[in-house]
Amino acid sequence: MKFLGFVLILALLAGGAVAYFVYLPFGPASETFVDIPTGSGTAGIAGRLEQGGIIRSHVAFEVIRKLEGGTLHAGEYRFDHPATLREVYARIVKGDVYTRSLVIPEGYNIFDIAQAVERAGLGSATAFLAAERANTALISDMSASPASLEGFLFPDTYRFSRHTSPAQMLAVMVRRFRQEAAKLNLALTPDLARTVTLASLVEKEVRVDAERPVVAGVFVNRIADGMPLATDPAVIYAALLEKRWRGTIYQSDLASPSPYNTYKHAGLPPGPIANPGLAALKAAIHPAQTDYLYFVADANGHTRFSVDLAEHARQVQDYRAAEKALP
Repeated sequence: MKFLGFVLILALLAGGAVAYFVYLPFGPASETFVDIPTGSGTAGIAGRLEQGGIIRSHVAFEVIRKLEGGTLHAGEYRFDHPATLREVYARIVKGDVYTRSLVIPEGYNIFDIAQAVERAGLGSATAFLAAERANTALISDMSASPASLEGFLFPDTYRFSRHTSPAQMLAVMVRRFRQEAAKLNLALTPDLARTVTLASLVEKEVRVDAERPVVAGVFVNRIADGMPLATDPAVIYAALLEKRWRGTIYQSDLASPSPYNTYKHAGLPPGPIANPGLAALKAAIHPAQTDYLYFVADANGHTRFSVDLAEHARQVQDYRAAEKALP
């Protein structure tokens, strides 16, 4: 009887220990992050979780691993409330890693996106730009000999874990572009890359969606007449590429021999100058048929169009007068 009583006590103690380590919630009451590098192994993961105050015992975690099996996933995990050991273990088997939001608005160029990546804590801008230029094979079927992925990184809100590589992020953005391009039948246009380049100019030149097809039509008309497009955003992009952008356009920028200088060279620049959204892509696919050759923004952010230089000059004067009148 004494032996049975001793065994019973041991069983109760063991059951209590299991309940304490496995079923009793433990962990932080406020936001805590634990980063598990690739190749950590069970002991390494358990140790990091214990050091981070997420679990009571690394030994208990390793026991659960032997009992339940499964593949443990590396990554950054976020914990913000006490949880049982089994819950924590299940999250790591599921790979429920913490992701960060990356917002890419319409009209962002590769330099803007690289800065957004860095601000989101997803890596350095320099590394992103290097990967962006090294992975042009992602669009080799859409653009011949592209210098970068500019124009093909679709504007959207993405979520990536901190361990997502620049190449992986770029692949997701290009895949998103392909999905939207398929909806628009973009591949049926005579020259897909040329259409995206035109869309990028439209994106940067006008803010009102209803005016985008008309602006696209102006560009088409100017190209047909052999006129330079004379777009400031392309001049700015040339300066960015050459690392000489100073926040405003100088005469030296307008005189630059860069092929992106649309004041010096007629026709479209050699590639996109930004990443266009849906409205700009639609406008480039279906430009409005008009006689307009010029346009200028008015004081309210809309666009005024004209068919000749004299009318355009009057509209520019009106714009400047309205701008001076602003408080």
